[in-house]
Amino acid sequence: MKLYIKYMVSLRCKLMVKSELEKLGLHYINIELGLVETKETLNPKQVAALKANLAVSGLELLDDEKSILVDKIKNVIIEVIHYSDEIPKVNYSDYISDKLGYDYTYLSNLFSEVKGITIQHFIINHKIERAKELILYNELNLTQISYMLHYSSVAHLSNQFKKVTGHTPSFYKKIGKKRKGNLENL
Repeated sequence: MKLYIKYMVSLRCKLMVKSELEKLGLHYINIELGLVETKETLNPKQVAALKANLAVSGLELLDDEKSILVDKIKNVIIEVIHYSDEIPKVNYSDYISDKLGYDYTYLSNLFSEVKGITIQHFIINHKIERAKELILYNELNLTQISYMLHYSSVAHLSNQFKKVTGHTPSFYKKIGKKRKGNLENL
C-alpha cells in the first residue's frame, strides 16, 4: 500500500516514519521522501493511528489527490536541489514533468492553486536556502555554488540571493562567520 506523507523532507523524517511504522507493527517495502510503501494494506484503525503518531512529529498523512501530487512536486524539487549532486540536464519544468509523468502546465497551475506560489518561486526559494548552506560551509566558492545550483552566472545567483534575503552572498557569509564566532565564545 502506498502512503503519501506531507512535510517529509529529510533523512531525519524518514527515520521518524520508520520508527512510527515499527511501533505499529507495520512492515515497509520502501521509504522515500514523501512516500512509504507498506507490505500490508492498512485498515482504517491503523491509518488513524499512523496519522495521529505522525502528527506528533509534525508530519501529515495525505489522502487528497491534489495534495498528494503537490507534495510529490515539492519532494522532486527538494530532492534535486538539496540531495542530488547532479545538475539536471534539462530545465526544471521538463525534469519535474518527466519525473511525475504529467504536463508541466497542469502541475504548475495545480501547485499555484494549492500552495499560493508558483513552482518557480518555490524552486528559487530552495535554491537560495541551499546556497546559504553552501556559503556557510565555506567549502565552495560562489562560482562553484552557482554552477551547482544551475545558475547561468555568479551575478544571476547574487541578484536572486539579494532579492530573496535582502543581502548579498558576501554579506551573508560575514554574518555567518560572526555568528559562528559568537557561539564559540559562549
